[in-house]
Amino acid sequence: MAKKRTDEQRARFMAAPAYSGTLPAFTVNLLVRNVEASVRFYSDVLGVDVQYADPDFAALRVGGHEFMLHADHAYDTHPRYRALVGNERRGLGAELRLMGHDADEVERRAVAAGVAVLRHAATKGHGIREVIVEDPDGYAWAVGSLVDAS
Repeated sequence: MAKKRTDEQRARFMAAPAYSGTLPAFTVNLLVRNVEASVRFYSDVLGVDVQYADPDFAALRVGGHEFMLHADHAYDTHPRYRALVGNERRGLGAELRLMGHDADEVERRAVAAGVAVLRHAATKGHGIREVIVEDPDGYAWAVGSLVDAS
């Protein structure tokens, strides 16, 4: 793999096997073109806690759940690497949902950051007020919270 992080950056986080040992039975790993740009989106727009980030990898936490970002170049030996880097959009057919967040505030931050808003904040028939925003690689995030039914 074509790693870009320095030994100094790597030393600021736990060793890969130790980190892997902390992960639950189900977790998400998103492959991204640029970790730094993606981390900005996740922290500035979605308010995700960045545990660690370097040019190859980021460990993120939201709502008590860990998820990861890996740069495309770190997956250059993966069997689907060529198809991955040849695609303009990613994640089509998958919608990542983040509940417990104010949809209107997320939309405001997305607009301020120049992020694509795929669906403006609205209260849906299922009782959730949500906004759908797109991360730098085209992953769709539906973000919102239950509406007070009283």
